[in-house]
Amino acid sequence: MIRTVSIVPTIMTDNKQDYRAQAERINVFTRRVQIDVTDGVFAPTQTLDITNVWWPKNWEADLHLMATNPSEHLDTILKLNPSLCILHAEASEDLLPSFQILKDAGIKVGVALLPTTFPGSVQQYIEAADHVLIFAGQLGIQGSQADLMQMEKIPLIRNMKPELEIGWDGGANMTNVRAIAHADVDVINVGSAIAQAPDPAQAFQELVAEIDKNGVVL
Repeated sequence: MIRTVSIVPTIMTDNKQDYRAQAERINVFTRRVQIDVTDGVFAPTQTLDITNVWWPKNWEADLHLMATNPSEHLDTILKLNPSLCILHAEASEDLLPSFQILKDAGIKVGVALLPTTFPGSVQQYIEAADHVLIFAGQLGIQGSQADLMQMEKIPLIRNMKPELEIGWDGGANMTNVRAIAHADVDVINVGSAIAQAPDPAQAFQELVAEIDKNGVVL
């Protein structure tokens, strides 16, 4: 049976005014949002610095930090107090100490896996996490094509820790969101398909309706 799947809009920008505009648009139709932040090293693009990130108090904010040394940003993360903080398994440091600090502060922890990362190679992070983010796009760029082969990781992760929340990030849109939803994920993060739509609220509702469909007949 298909799980209840959430469509979660993402914000990724290097501009303060654009960030506010996106936040105001999204706030009309949802409360759970993923904020994408890069350090300019781990990913090829630089977003708004994490010290300039904010969100409305009524949001359930997921902070996706694409950073080489995420521990350097812990003080800022703790002040922001997101519901969930997602760090990359491919960071250049051990994530477990940062996970513990975040958990002690009441923040759920997630681990993101790039397409080349095999779940079994980072099992210690998966077992320690509340959320695993399967990254299936191009790092630091919205609107990239989804690598649907990444779905093969889902049963491997479920076998390690069945109760985990599993998220998908990268290339989700109306052409593939139903297939992704039926692949046993819990969260589908959507960037450009919502942010660049003429009517973001309508695009969000259409994606929600699409994942509720069954079978191949519309």
